[in-house]
Amino acid sequence: MATDLRKLLTDVKEGRVSVEEAELKLKKQPFEDLGFAKLDMHRKTRQGIAEVVYGAGKEAEQIISIVDKFMSNGQEPVIVTRINRDKADELLKRYPNECVYNDAAGLATVGRIPETSGTGKIVVATGGTSDIPVAEEAALTAEALGNEVVRLYDVGVAGLHRLLNHMDEIMSANVIVAIAGMEGALASVIGGLADCPVIAVPTSVGYGASFHGLSSLLSMLNSCASGVSVVNIDNGFGAGYVASMINHR
Repeated sequence: MATDLRKLLTDVKEGRVSVEEAELKLKKQPFEDLGFAKLDMHRKTRQGIAEVVYGAGKEAEQIISIVDKFMSNGQEPVIVTRINRDKADELLKRYPNECVYNDAAGLATVGRIPETSGTGKIVVATGGTSDIPVAEEAALTAEALGNEVVRLYDVGVAGLHRLLNHMDEIMSANVIVAIAGMEGALASVIGGLADCPVIAVPTSVGYGASFHGLSSLLSMLNSCASGVSVVNIDNGFGAGYVASMINHR
């Protein structure tokens, strides 16, 4: 993905932005100190994607203050993960027309969602319906970062024919996010079928011996499929973010 810095330098080279304007933009303070948070205002310039807000543990007023600052500095869309309904309602009051909240994912976006710019499609697949909250966090993150996402839900290995019925989507994907709890076998199966990178997300879905996702995490880490990499338990956001990076290369 082209960063804002590359775009700025290109604009200077081609005469759309003056040297003085570019210098002023680069001189702006690299972070904003709100007292309770120091916001990385140069992350979009460095990486092409603005800082994402982790909502858990923050008060609604803190989240709103952070979003206000990012929005006023052109950092949209602002993505807020792990935000509950009560906090989201306060954010929706502040941004009634710009904010979209997804209950299942516990994820809110504020501001304009970019047009699709990825080089291909991202497939987000789950072993079961109980994995959908994590899957939606991944899918919505990827969409907010400018990707086309195909959702394949409840295609776990207990009924392998359900997955095999979607071979066209699997084989045409640029990157696949495989999300599963229990024994976490879905990632290995998809990794053995697909010719693209597979990002495995273990979930905390399962009975006692699954140890809140540790069982599926270890299974995915020990996958014999060569193209599988693994993120942390229930980390749909991380998977969606990395999938977007791959899809913009």
